[in-house]
Amino acid sequence: MRTLITGGAGFIGSHLSEYLLRQGDHVTVLDDLSTGSLHNLRDVAGHERLTFVEGSILDRSKVREAIAGADRVFHLAAAVGVRRIVDHPLESLRTNLHGTEIVLDAAREVNAIMLLASTSEVYGKNTSDRLTEESDRILGSPLKSRWTYAAAKGIDEAFASAYWHTYGLRTVIVRMFNTIGPRQTGAYGMVVPNLVGQALRDEPLTVFGDGLQTRCFSYVGDVVPALVRLCEEPSAYGEAFNLGGDLEVSILRLAEVAIELLGSRSTITLVPYAQAYGPGFEDMRRRVPDNTKAERLVGYRPTTRLEQMILNVAASQSAAEGPRDTDLTTRAPVAV
Repeated sequence: MRTLITGGAGFIGSHLSEYLLRQGDHVTVLDDLSTGSLHNLRDVAGHERLTFVEGSILDRSKVREAIAGADRVFHLAAAVGVRRIVDHPLESLRTNLHGTEIVLDAAREVNAIMLLASTSEVYGKNTSDRLTEESDRILGSPLKSRWTYAAAKGIDEAFASAYWHTYGLRTVIVRMFNTIGPRQTGAYGMVVPNLVGQALRDEPLTVFGDGLQTRCFSYVGDVVPALVRLCEEPSAYGEAFNLGGDLEVSILRLAEVAIELLGSRSTITLVPYAQAYGPGFEDMRRRVPDNTKAERLVGYRPTTRLEQMILNVAASQSAAEGPRDTDLTTRAPVAV
Protein backbone atom coordinates (compact mmCIF):
# COMPACT_ATOMS: atom_id res chain seq x y z
CA MET A 1 0.00 0.00 0.00
CA ARG A 2 0.99 3.60 -0.54
CA THR A 3 -0.04 5.48 2.58
CA LEU A 4 -0.15 9.14 3.55
CA ILE A 5 -0.08 10.03 7.24
CA THR A 6 -0.89 13.64 8.04
CA GLY A 7 0.70 14.54 11.34
CA GLY A 8 3.01 11.56 10.90
CA ALA A 9 5.84 13.16 12.90
CA GLY A 10 3.61 13.47 15.95
CA PHE A 11 3.24 11.08 18.86
CA ILE A 12 0.69 8.63 17.39
CA GLY A 13 1.67 9.37 13.79
CA SER A 14 5.29 8.36 14.30
CA HIS A 15 4.29 5.03 15.86
CA LEU A 16 1.88 4.45 12.96
CA SER A 17 4.63 5.31 10.45
CA GLU A 18 6.95 2.70 11.97
CA TYR A 19 4.20 0.09 12.08
CA LEU A 20 3.24 0.54 8.42
CA LEU A 21 6.85 0.50 7.27
CA ARG A 22 7.24 -2.85 9.03
CA GLN A 23 4.14 -4.02 7.15
CA GLY A 24 5.78 -3.12 3.84
CA ASP A 25 3.94 0.11 3.03
CA HIS A 26 5.39 3.06 1.18
CA VAL A 27 4.72 5.83 3.69
CA THR A 28 4.55 9.56 3.08
CA VAL A 29 4.46 11.78 6.16
CA LEU A 30 3.02 15.29 5.90
CA ASP A 31 3.74 17.41 8.96
CA ASP A 32 4.36 21.11 9.59
CA LEU A 33 6.37 20.26 12.74
CA SER A 34 4.34 22.68 14.85
CA THR A 35 3.78 20.00 17.48
CA GLY A 36 5.43 17.01 15.82
CA SER A 37 9.17 16.46 15.56
CA LEU A 38 11.57 14.77 13.17
CA HIS A 39 13.16 13.27 16.27
CA ASN A 40 10.05 11.09 16.60
CA LEU A 41 10.96 9.50 13.23
CA ARG A 42 14.64 9.01 14.04
CA ASP A 43 14.38 5.19 14.07
CA VAL A 44 13.12 5.15 10.46
CA ALA A 45 15.00 8.19 9.13
CA GLY A 46 16.50 7.34 5.76
CA HIS A 47 14.17 4.38 5.22
CA GLU A 48 13.85 3.73 1.50
CA ARG A 49 10.05 3.57 1.69
CA LEU A 50 9.59 6.71 3.80
CA THR A 51 9.06 10.16 2.31
CA PHE A 52 8.76 13.26 4.47
CA VAL A 53 6.95 16.36 3.24
CA GLU A 54 7.09 19.43 5.46
CA GLY A 55 3.91 21.41 5.14
CA SER A 56 0.54 22.28 6.60
CA ILE A 57 -2.79 20.61 5.92
CA LEU A 58 -4.04 24.15 5.30
CA ASP A 59 -1.78 24.29 2.22
CA ARG A 60 -3.85 22.67 -0.51
CA SER A 61 -0.93 22.30 -2.92
CA LYS A 62 1.23 20.58 -0.27
CA VAL A 63 -1.60 18.19 0.56
CA ARG A 64 -2.03 17.32 -3.11
CA GLU A 65 1.71 16.79 -3.47
CA ALA A 66 1.81 14.48 -0.48
CA ILE A 67 -1.29 12.47 -1.39
CA ALA A 68 -0.34 11.81 -5.02
CA GLY A 69 -0.59 8.07 -5.69
CA ALA A 70 -1.84 7.22 -2.19
CA ASP A 71 -4.12 4.25 -1.63
CA ARG A 72 -5.12 5.40 1.84
CA VAL A 73 -4.79 8.35 4.21
CA PHE A 74 -4.56 8.39 7.98
CA HIS A 75 -5.56 11.93 8.88
CA LEU A 76 -3.98 12.57 12.30
CA ALA A 77 -2.86 16.18 11.83
CA ALA A 78 -4.73 18.50 14.19
CA ALA A 79 -4.33 21.17 16.80
CA VAL A 80 -4.38 19.09 19.98
CA GLY A 81 -4.02 19.41 23.74
CA VAL A 82 -6.19 21.32 26.19
CA ARG A 83 -3.50 23.94 26.77
CA ARG A 84 -3.03 24.66 23.07
CA ILE A 85 -6.76 24.76 22.35
CA VAL A 86 -7.47 27.17 25.20
CA ASP A 87 -4.54 29.43 24.33
CA HIS A 88 -5.02 29.42 20.53
CA PRO A 89 -8.74 28.84 19.78
CA LEU A 90 -8.88 30.51 16.36
CA GLU A 91 -5.76 28.79 15.03
CA SER A 92 -7.07 25.47 16.35
CA LEU A 93 -10.45 25.90 14.68
CA ARG A 94 -8.89 26.76 11.33
CA THR A 95 -6.56 23.76 11.43
CA ASN A 96 -9.16 21.28 12.59
CA LEU A 97 -11.96 22.44 10.29
CA HIS A 98 -10.43 23.81 7.08
CA GLY A 99 -7.51 21.38 7.19
CA THR A 100 -9.76 18.35 7.38
CA GLU A 101 -11.91 19.53 4.48
CA ILE A 102 -8.78 20.06 2.36
CA VAL A 103 -7.56 16.54 3.14
CA LEU A 104 -11.00 15.07 2.38
CA ASP A 105 -11.06 16.86 -0.98
CA ALA A 106 -7.59 15.57 -1.84
CA ALA A 107 -8.50 12.02 -0.81
CA ARG A 108 -11.56 12.21 -3.03
CA GLU A 109 -9.45 13.35 -5.99
CA VAL A 110 -7.25 10.24 -5.79
CA ASN A 111 -10.04 7.93 -4.51
CA ALA A 112 -8.06 6.99 -1.40
CA ILE A 113 -9.48 5.38 1.72
CA MET A 114 -9.42 7.91 4.56
CA LEU A 115 -9.30 7.29 8.28
CA LEU A 116 -10.18 10.36 10.33
CA ALA A 117 -8.63 10.43 13.80
CA SER A 118 -11.28 11.91 16.06
CA THR A 119 -11.49 12.02 19.83
CA SER A 120 -13.50 11.09 22.90
CA GLU A 121 -13.78 14.85 23.44
CA VAL A 122 -16.76 14.79 21.07
CA TYR A 123 -18.85 13.29 23.89
CA GLY A 124 -18.21 16.41 25.96
CA LYS A 125 -19.71 16.32 29.45
CA ASN A 126 -21.63 13.06 28.96
CA THR A 127 -20.67 10.98 32.02
CA SER A 128 -22.66 7.87 31.09
CA ASP A 129 -21.22 4.49 31.90
CA ARG A 130 -19.58 3.00 28.78
CA LEU A 131 -20.06 5.59 26.06
CA THR A 132 -21.06 3.99 22.77
CA GLU A 133 -20.66 5.49 19.33
CA GLU A 134 -24.35 6.46 19.45
CA SER A 135 -24.15 8.24 22.83
CA ASP A 136 -25.31 11.84 22.99
CA ARG A 137 -22.87 14.73 22.84
CA ILE A 138 -23.18 17.17 25.73
CA LEU A 139 -21.03 20.22 25.11
CA GLY A 140 -20.61 23.46 26.97
CA SER A 141 -21.09 26.91 25.47
CA PRO A 142 -19.48 27.44 22.03
CA LEU A 143 -18.20 30.74 23.41
CA LYS A 144 -15.87 28.86 25.76
CA SER A 145 -12.61 27.91 24.07
CA ARG A 146 -12.53 24.70 26.13
CA TRP A 147 -15.11 23.20 23.79
CA THR A 148 -13.80 24.41 20.43
CA TYR A 149 -11.79 21.22 19.90
CA ALA A 150 -14.79 19.00 20.62
CA ALA A 151 -17.02 21.13 18.40
CA ALA A 152 -14.52 21.12 15.52
CA LYS A 153 -13.94 17.37 15.72
CA GLY A 154 -17.68 16.77 15.69
CA ILE A 155 -17.95 18.80 12.49
CA ASP A 156 -14.96 16.91 11.06
CA GLU A 157 -16.86 13.69 11.65
CA ALA A 158 -19.93 15.15 9.95
CA PHE A 159 -17.75 16.13 6.98
CA ALA A 160 -16.32 12.59 6.73
CA SER A 161 -19.79 11.06 6.93
CA ALA A 162 -21.12 13.47 4.28
CA TYR A 163 -18.25 12.65 1.89
CA TRP A 164 -19.06 8.95 2.32
CA HIS A 165 -22.78 9.42 1.66
CA THR A 166 -22.44 12.09 -1.05
CA TYR A 167 -19.34 11.00 -2.96
CA GLY A 168 -18.78 7.42 -1.87
CA LEU A 169 -15.41 8.35 -0.34
CA ARG A 170 -14.40 5.45 1.88
CA THR A 171 -14.07 7.08 5.28
CA VAL A 172 -13.56 5.59 8.74
CA ILE A 173 -13.90 7.63 11.94
CA VAL A 174 -11.97 6.62 15.06
CA ARG A 175 -12.58 8.24 18.44
CA MET A 176 -9.49 7.75 20.58
CA PHE A 177 -9.70 7.91 24.37
CA ASN A 178 -6.62 9.32 26.12
CA THR A 179 -4.00 7.46 24.10
CA ILE A 180 -0.58 7.54 25.78
CA GLY A 181 2.90 6.14 25.28
CA PRO A 182 6.52 6.98 24.45
CA ARG A 183 7.18 10.27 22.62
CA GLN A 184 4.05 11.95 23.92
CA THR A 185 4.87 15.41 25.22
CA GLY A 186 3.23 17.17 28.12
CA ALA A 187 3.83 20.59 26.58
CA TYR A 188 0.21 20.96 25.46
CA GLY A 189 -1.54 19.72 28.58
CA MET A 190 -1.30 15.91 28.23
CA VAL A 191 -1.72 14.58 31.75
CA VAL A 192 0.38 11.40 31.85
CA PRO A 193 3.67 12.75 30.43
CA ASN A 194 3.29 15.79 32.69
CA LEU A 195 2.81 13.70 35.83
CA VAL A 196 5.56 11.26 34.87
CA GLY A 197 8.01 14.07 34.17
CA GLN A 198 7.28 15.70 37.51
CA ALA A 199 7.69 12.38 39.32
CA LEU A 200 11.04 11.71 37.62
CA ARG A 201 12.27 15.13 38.74
CA ASP A 202 10.87 14.67 42.28
CA GLU A 203 8.72 17.74 41.77
CA PRO A 204 5.17 18.13 43.12
CA LEU A 205 2.68 16.42 40.81
CA THR A 206 0.04 18.95 39.78
CA VAL A 207 -3.46 17.50 39.65
CA PHE A 208 -6.22 19.83 38.50
CA GLY A 209 -9.50 20.16 40.38
CA ASP A 210 -10.14 17.64 43.14
CA GLY A 211 -8.45 14.84 41.17
CA LEU A 212 -11.51 12.61 41.34
CA GLN A 213 -12.33 13.00 37.64
CA THR A 214 -11.80 9.63 35.92
CA ARG A 215 -10.40 8.54 32.57
CA CYS A 216 -9.55 5.31 30.74
CA PHE A 217 -6.05 5.40 29.24
CA SER A 218 -5.16 3.39 26.15
CA TYR A 219 -1.69 2.48 24.94
CA VAL A 220 -0.42 3.59 21.55
CA GLY A 221 0.91 0.08 20.87
CA ASP A 222 -2.62 -1.32 21.23
CA VAL A 223 -4.32 1.46 19.27
CA VAL A 224 -2.11 1.66 16.16
CA PRO A 225 -2.75 -1.90 14.86
CA ALA A 226 -6.49 -1.32 15.33
CA LEU A 227 -6.32 1.87 13.25
CA VAL A 228 -4.81 -0.12 10.39
CA ARG A 229 -7.26 -3.00 10.67
CA LEU A 230 -10.24 -0.63 10.65
CA CYS A 231 -8.89 1.12 7.56
CA GLU A 232 -8.65 -2.26 5.82
CA GLU A 233 -12.19 -3.38 6.72
CA PRO A 234 -14.80 -2.38 4.10
CA SER A 235 -17.68 -2.73 6.56
CA ALA A 236 -16.06 0.06 8.62
CA TYR A 237 -16.60 2.64 5.88
CA GLY A 238 -18.93 5.43 6.93
CA GLU A 239 -18.83 4.31 10.55
CA ALA A 240 -17.34 5.61 13.81
CA PHE A 241 -15.44 3.50 16.35
CA ASN A 242 -14.26 4.02 19.92
CA LEU A 243 -10.71 2.95 20.77
CA GLY A 244 -9.97 3.29 24.47
CA GLY A 245 -8.71 1.61 27.59
CA ASP A 246 -10.70 -0.67 29.84
CA LEU A 247 -9.58 0.55 33.28
CA GLU A 248 -11.27 3.58 34.81
CA VAL A 249 -8.91 5.48 37.11
CA SER A 250 -9.05 8.84 38.84
CA ILE A 251 -6.35 11.38 38.03
CA LEU A 252 -5.47 11.50 41.72
CA ARG A 253 -4.88 7.73 41.78
CA LEU A 254 -2.95 8.02 38.53
CA ALA A 255 -0.58 10.47 40.21
CA GLU A 256 -0.20 8.17 43.21
CA VAL A 257 0.63 5.20 40.98
CA ALA A 258 3.26 7.24 39.10
CA ILE A 259 4.95 8.19 42.38
CA GLU A 260 4.91 4.61 43.67
CA LEU A 261 6.09 3.03 40.43
CA LEU A 262 8.92 5.47 39.84
CA GLY A 263 10.17 5.57 43.41
CA SER A 264 9.65 9.33 43.43
CA ARG A 265 9.91 11.63 46.44
CA SER A 266 7.22 13.85 44.93
CA THR A 267 4.07 15.00 46.67
CA ILE A 268 0.73 15.82 45.02
CA THR A 269 -0.59 19.36 44.71
CA LEU A 270 -4.22 20.07 43.79
CA VAL A 271 -4.51 23.05 41.46
CA PRO A 272 -7.90 24.72 40.81
CA TYR A 273 -8.97 24.68 37.18
CA ALA A 274 -9.34 28.46 37.22
CA GLN A 275 -5.70 28.80 38.22
CA ALA A 276 -4.52 26.39 35.54
CA TYR A 277 -6.68 27.49 32.61
CA GLY A 278 -8.46 30.68 33.63
CA PRO A 279 -11.94 31.41 34.99
CA GLY A 280 -14.91 29.46 33.68
CA PHE A 281 -12.94 26.39 32.57
CA GLU A 282 -15.06 23.24 32.43
CA ASP A 283 -13.99 19.61 32.50
CA MET A 284 -15.84 16.32 32.35
CA ARG A 285 -16.01 14.21 35.52
CA ARG A 286 -15.90 10.88 33.78
CA ARG A 287 -15.15 9.39 30.39
CA VAL A 288 -15.42 5.63 29.90
CA PRO A 289 -15.54 4.02 26.43
CA ASP A 290 -17.49 1.05 25.19
CA ASN A 291 -15.10 -0.67 22.76
CA THR A 292 -17.55 -3.41 21.75
CA LYS A 293 -18.02 -2.22 18.17
CA ALA A 294 -14.28 -2.21 17.35
CA GLU A 295 -13.75 -5.48 19.22
CA ARG A 296 -16.45 -7.24 17.21
CA LEU A 297 -15.25 -5.95 13.85
CA VAL A 298 -11.45 -6.08 14.12
CA GLY A 299 -10.76 -7.76 17.45
CA TYR A 300 -9.60 -4.63 19.28
CA ARG A 301 -8.93 -5.33 22.93
CA PRO A 302 -6.55 -3.24 25.06
CA THR A 303 -3.94 -5.47 26.69
CA THR A 304 -1.26 -3.12 28.07
CA ARG A 305 -1.64 -2.47 31.80
CA LEU A 306 -1.62 1.08 33.10
CA GLU A 307 1.52 0.44 35.15
CA GLN A 308 3.39 -0.66 32.03
CA MET A 309 2.18 2.39 30.13
CA ILE A 310 3.55 4.67 32.86
CA LEU A 311 6.87 2.81 32.92
CA ASN A 312 7.19 3.04 29.15
CA VAL A 313 6.47 6.78 29.19
CA ALA A 314 9.02 7.21 31.98
CA ALA A 315 11.66 5.17 30.16
CA SER A 316 11.12 7.27 27.04
CA GLN A 317 11.52 10.52 28.97
CA SER A 318 14.58 9.24 30.80
CA ALA A 319 16.20 8.15 27.54
CA ALA A 320 15.63 11.62 26.12
CA GLU A 321 17.02 13.37 29.21
CA GLY A 322 19.91 11.02 30.06
CA PRO A 323 20.53 8.07 32.38
CA ARG A 324 18.80 7.71 35.74
CA ASP A 325 19.70 5.51 38.67
CA THR A 326 16.28 3.85 38.88
CA ASP A 327 15.65 0.93 36.52
CA LEU A 328 12.39 1.80 34.76
CA THR A 329 12.10 -1.33 32.64
CA THR A 330 10.68 -3.66 35.32
CA ARG A 331 9.07 -2.74 38.60
CA ALA A 332 6.75 -4.53 41.00
CA PRO A 333 3.02 -4.20 40.22
CA VAL A 334 1.11 -1.44 41.97
CA ALA A 335 -2.56 -1.81 42.84
CA VAL A 336 -4.60 0.59 40.72
